[in-house]
Amino acid sequence: MTGKAIITGGAGFIGSHLATRLKAEGLELTLVDNLSTGSRDNISELLDDRCRFIHADACEALADDKLWDGVGQVYHLAAAVGVQRVIDDPAAMVHNNVEQTAGVLDAARRAGASVLIASSSEVYGKCPVLPLREDMELVYGPTTASRWSYGLTKAIDEHLAIDMHRRHGLRVVITRLFNTIGPRQVGHYGMVVPRFVERAVAGKTIDVYGDGTQTRTFCNVRDVTRAMTELMAKDDCFGRVFNLGSDQRITISELADRIIKLAGGTAGKRLISYEEAFGPDFEDPAHRLPDTTRIREAIDFKPQITLDETLTELIKLRREQIAAVAASAGGGG
Repeated sequence: MTGKAIITGGAGFIGSHLATRLKAEGLELTLVDNLSTGSRDNISELLDDRCRFIHADACEALADDKLWDGVGQVYHLAAAVGVQRVIDDPAAMVHNNVEQTAGVLDAARRAGASVLIASSSEVYGKCPVLPLREDMELVYGPTTASRWSYGLTKAIDEHLAIDMHRRHGLRVVITRLFNTIGPRQVGHYGMVVPRFVERAVAGKTIDVYGDGTQTRTFCNVRDVTRAMTELMAKDDCFGRVFNLGSDQRITISELADRIIKLAGGTAGKRLISYEEAFGPDFEDPAHRLPDTTRIREAIDFKPQITLDETLTELIKLRREQIAAVAASAGGGG
């Protein structure tokens, strides 16, 4: 593969893995990130004359027409991420997600580039019907509960993208991501797996919110980024929405138990109420399970990396990080 691509959120968890894949496939890359949750460390080894980094908001950077010279693809991954960030400042999140996406879509339309929009399973809100299918009705709580604002912004992003496809012929693919996990993901913003791994490796008690019976599915970031590139390579995927994730469910309590076991079994586990963790009026969907029929039919997608393989890798990496910090503190000896 040759050509040029832009990744917004390119220094983030998913964006940096996508950049690694696209560069290996021969693309010349521009990575755009305001570093609100991304990190230069995620991409430092990629940067050279075929991969450059721009520290800016997506709209600000992509408004420069010179940036688009020869660009055939843009992957729009930049967004406010994590339940905690949504709760802390929902208004900023709403403005960021919608305005950035609108700007990216308009710039891509002018440049004639194809676009992938990274949406979220949060779009489904608290839809009780499983598995969740792309053409289902969306169910949200009241506007007084900020929990639902993130999903609403992602739904608006999808409306903007689909309208741009229908009215202007923009080649756009929408992926609804379900709990993507892997190296470089951090737990600062409420991400469950890195938070659990950090506690388990340290032998500390893991806090499981609610009663622990809520279920989720988890997919390795390498499988997710592979699917993204394959969807963008097929013309009949443009103008469509795809669930992207695993269809293998696990309860959050079972997830904690599995991580504790893989980490050596010394950590504990306790239940903590949502109210104690996030404040009053917080709601969390009891179950999230994607219907993956559409993406299987489109690109024959099936995750290749198991949950246990991913968790084992993350535990190993966490231990290496701790060892590195200890070695540095001891002068390398």
